[in-house]
Amino acid sequence: MILTGMIVAALVAVYVLTALWQGYRLGVTFQQAVLYLPLKLVFRISDGRIRIARQADAPVIYAISHQSRLDPALMLALLPDDTLHILDEESATSSWLEPFRTLARTISFNASHVFVSRRLVRHLKGKGRLAVYFPQTVEPDPKSFRLFRAVARIAVTAGADIVAIHVGGSRHLPMSLAPEAEAPRRWLPKLTIAALEPISLDSSIVRPGRAPTTSSNALFDRVAEARVAASVPRSLFAAVSGAARLYGPERTVVEDGLTGPLSYRDMLIAARVLGARFASVSSGGEAVGLMLPNSVGLVTSFVGLQSAGCVATMINYTAGPANVTAAIRSGAVRIVVSSRAFVDKAQLADIVAAIEGAGARFLWLEDVRPSVTAFEKASAALLWRWPVTPVKPSAPGAILFTSGSDSRPKGVVLTHENLLSNTAQIEARIVFTPADTLLNVLPAFHSYGLTGGTILPLVYGVRLYLYPSPLHFKQIPETAAKVKPTITFATDTFLSAYARTADDGDFASLRLVVAGAEPLQAETRRIWRERFGADIVEGYGLTEASPVVALNTRTHSRQGSVGRLLPGIRSRIEPVDGIEDGGRLWISGPNVMRGYISTRGAENVTPPPDGWHDTGDVVAFDREGYLTIRGRARRFAKIAGEMVSLGAVELLVQRLWPEERHAAVAVPDRKRGEKVVVLTTNTAAEKSELRAFGKASGVAELIVPDTIITVDAIPLLGSGKVDYVTARRIAMESLGIDKTT
Repeated sequence: MILTGMIVAALVAVYVLTALWQGYRLGVTFQQAVLYLPLKLVFRISDGRIRIARQADAPVIYAISHQSRLDPALMLALLPDDTLHILDEESATSSWLEPFRTLARTISFNASHVFVSRRLVRHLKGKGRLAVYFPQTVEPDPKSFRLFRAVARIAVTAGADIVAIHVGGSRHLPMSLAPEAEAPRRWLPKLTIAALEPISLDSSIVRPGRAPTTSSNALFDRVAEARVAASVPRSLFAAVSGAARLYGPERTVVEDGLTGPLSYRDMLIAARVLGARFASVSSGGEAVGLMLPNSVGLVTSFVGLQSAGCVATMINYTAGPANVTAAIRSGAVRIVVSSRAFVDKAQLADIVAAIEGAGARFLWLEDVRPSVTAFEKASAALLWRWPVTPVKPSAPGAILFTSGSDSRPKGVVLTHENLLSNTAQIEARIVFTPADTLLNVLPAFHSYGLTGGTILPLVYGVRLYLYPSPLHFKQIPETAAKVKPTITFATDTFLSAYARTADDGDFASLRLVVAGAEPLQAETRRIWRERFGADIVEGYGLTEASPVVALNTRTHSRQGSVGRLLPGIRSRIEPVDGIEDGGRLWISGPNVMRGYISTRGAENVTPPPDGWHDTGDVVAFDREGYLTIRGRARRFAKIAGEMVSLGAVELLVQRLWPEERHAAVAVPDRKRGEKVVVLTTNTAAEKSELRAFGKASGVAELIVPDTIITVDAIPLLGSGKVDYVTARRIAMESLGIDKTT
């Protein structure tokens, strides 16, 4: 008995001393530390940033994303004990939370407490602290969003700062507030508490580096930023491997029409086998080319390159031999992973010759498969959770080349952190769940197809169906009818083409259609809404931003805009001569590239100056922060000293002839410096009709082009964007203008 008593006393002493240490470390009371310590040990909580919240000067509102029933317990144990917590009715009465509720004042959440706000304003003006728990969904409905408006009004009236807090990982606890179909449960996930610096909503509305917005939107954005900040930095392989553990190794994650479905475990086993082979023929951190269509083979090869610690260099096999040669040389690529069957079917003999001529050799997947030994398979089956060569999140993960729609493609180096930050930013705006199936037709050599169409579903447990080419306008609707996807990403050009060949029921399963890479035409939006019952969400991005910068969502959407900036992205507008309504957009954020390849290889880059990237786009923000693209800075013509947006010209022509495709380019003109030429597929196009429509629309006379050229098809890049370099060449040849002009 004496020995037992001594052991118990020793354990109690250790517990008390540890609690005292935790109290000193975090600045909490002894009672708080005693109750917090078991949670700290069980969930291995990363809590270093909670000091930011505790040290915030009153008056302050803690804006907490309420993911699980555990969140109030953590906040009661960690926030200053003079904080008034507004709890939901279950948390306010739950018996297991009773010890935690003794740590601070609490009131039960209901409409009268939240929306009749004078009591809360008085509390804050008296140098008080308030903890408010916001809905866990990233797309709150209008009723739920009322809470953001109410709290924003209280904060502005009381002059209170906002500290946004998010408990990363609690969404997957057994006591999660999210439906289990959307958030698979784990008993002991590691939790990370993210707390952002205090900021007033008045300054948030016009704070440097952000677009102007309303106070409620500023509060909503701050909560979303905390969600992104809770993401733990990791490599691409670690993110996919972690998703396998979270969503289940046997869960089907990727599928195509030839290979069939593959589970996380099987995909990672195949990636481990390939990763070992890739590592044996390359050096650490080397850029290795990947030239494959959308397929299971592409995914296993990409993840295999990440396992090997290689930098996946995505080869745009539609860019032509000259551009591919330049890509191989600038990336210092010695090895290109590809498939003979694909090369033969796609008739890429000239691309193969260009790659070999640039000094690279091919590693054919057909040669790897039969040579895999039983030992390699067994080893991969045991070690599939771990990479062959671990890398840091800050290391280069992929090299992509810009579309080259109006200039020569540039090599963009994106780190693991860049790519995963962008997936987290997107996931903080749009709901993705394991119940979704994503149909991806966009090639992985395009950043939209790689991040949104490949990496994001792998990381968030979305079932991914890959289709090899976006140009199969008839087969893709038929595939959608069989696969029944809930999400798809595409460009306006492709969406318009699919609608022309699809039956009304082919896309009936879709709940989310995201359009990017080029402006979404009103006619495309109308057709998809009327025929398929699908509202298209338009976004904006660029390769250098991994790629998504702004996005419309169910909660925040404005037709004609590309939405609001994603969480964590800062912006500034620089004036452009001749343009009053808008300016040149610069951006900064965790998703902005490491830099352009400047000499040879992924380690030799030209980084953005001070982390700021010049997008080259002329844009405007409205008072609520919605972004409208006026056009590329290069996509303006200077006519008699006046700046004319070629994008605005295209929109005018598209409104007149919505069933056809058009492209506006600028060519030299002796009298006025430049003139605008429209290429159109409308064989009946008449200048007089366009002139009359422009006058009736009230646009400036300069906007209406006086030269129209009819073509069989508008030249496109492999990504679906208009190839303006080729379009301009066609216009100049048609008009007999010297190409050197």
